[in-house]
Amino acid sequence: MTLRVAAVQMCSGVDVSRNADAMARLVRQAAAEGASYIQTPEMTGALQRDRAALRAQLRGEQDDVIVATAARLAGELGIHLHVGSTAIALDDGKIANRGLLFGPDGAKICHYDKIHMFDVDLDNGESWRESAAYTPGETARMADLPFGRLGFAICYDVRFPELFRRQAVDGVKLMSLPAAFTRQTGEAHWSVLLRARAIENGMFLVAAAQGGVHEDGRETYGHSMIVDPWGRVLGEAGAAGEEIVIADLDLSDVGAARAKIPNLKNARSFTLEAATGGAEPGA
Repeated sequence: MTLRVAAVQMCSGVDVSRNADAMARLVRQAAAEGASYIQTPEMTGALQRDRAALRAQLRGEQDDVIVATAARLAGELGIHLHVGSTAIALDDGKIANRGLLFGPDGAKICHYDKIHMFDVDLDNGESWRESAAYTPGETARMADLPFGRLGFAICYDVRFPELFRRQAVDGVKLMSLPAAFTRQTGEAHWSVLLRARAIENGMFLVAAAQGGVHEDGRETYGHSMIVDPWGRVLGEAGAAGEEIVIADLDLSDVGAARAKIPNLKNARSFTLEAATGGAEPGA
């Protein structure tokens, strides 16, 4: 089965309504080009470093502008629309970094809350503590769709291969990885991580990214990408600004790749032992 997919690259600012309008314009364009699965980046709704300002604009899922816009677009265009993520207020007063998938009837199919928090200290004083504002998810998520099983991950999740492996073993053929990679980490690791996850699991990977210098001062790497199960890059955006990457996926390539290199089947359990520094007993 051939599936036309689109990764929508954005440069989201601090105004949720303006970002919703940009999302709608880009999604309409991707749908007009024949894409039936369209993915937007992590934090489609807003990139906002000021935590007080972020909390002031937060809404629950039922009142969120991005959620309402996406549901309406999916139903109107008859597509699977995947909001890579947006900040959602939870009932306990905390925040979820939440991705949402909507079906061609406009109904929400499922959501996924980012599991791994981006808590890092990089060179040149760049430091991030995602866990200071967001509550990590606890459940990995898959969705059975007409074209196959879709798996979910967000940004920093890409550095945890066991999340991808579990979903591949359970039949995921297409993995999503919306992101807002920093320029520093993106230049070093973005492409190699995406291709590695696709290759080692024999799956397609769609990664819609934020790209450019944002209103809140951060800079993201861009380079939204679609990768096939053999690690070939089927489409890639530039470093900054809005862009749509489209590719036609032959989902039978997943079975072909896994048949050639059946590492999912060949995996074995093992024990791990540490040798002591002295001579072996009896030596």
